[in-house]
Amino acid sequence: MTIEDVAPAARMKAADRRELILQAATAVFGAKTYVGTTTDEVARAAGVSQPYVVRLFGTKEKLFIEVIERAYDRLIDEFRRALPGDLDGRAERMGRAYTGLLAERGMLPVIANSTALGGEPTIGRVARAGFSRIWRFIRDDAGFSQEETRAFMATGMLINTIVGLRLTGDDGDEVSATEVLEACFPDAVDQVRSLLPAVDEPW
Repeated sequence: MTIEDVAPAARMKAADRRELILQAATAVFGAKTYVGTTTDEVARAAGVSQPYVVRLFGTKEKLFIEVIERAYDRLIDEFRRALPGDLDGRAERMGRAYTGLLAERGMLPVIANSTALGGEPTIGRVARAGFSRIWRFIRDDAGFSQEETRAFMATGMLINTIVGLRLTGDDGDEVSATEVLEACFPDAVDQVRSLLPAVDEPW
């Protein structure tokens, strides 16, 4: 993905250019993790120069922080859109909203990677804040009980594990992989198979 691929217009607003770089960064960080990614790789994925990325975001750490904050914002926005409707179907709608984020490459892996970096002083603080925002949203805005929230969050973490492990690569050959996919995505297994990246797929 490059900026030219996404928006071929002659001139782009600074905010649009920034968003497209964040999209590219989400894909790269999601594929290679924070530790394995360089700002040069993000720049190449976005179709801009590495000095431009550094000038716009500063350090790789600051860029990653913006990426994970954007990811948590997107997640809560999608949850909020799923709230209207009958109370009994709320968890199912929010679950579909969560897996729907697979449509943007790297989104769920970035969230998962952020939770693994709790020991990083700055990134860890931002990740904990994002996690807490989700918990409070599910409890307060969605009105889930503590047990319902625990179960919902646990399923989300399992989905993150599926995405991070690229379990679809073994789907059909490995019984446990198939069973996990069907348990987590009972109504959208085929859709999820098509969205999840293969093990060797680049960002």
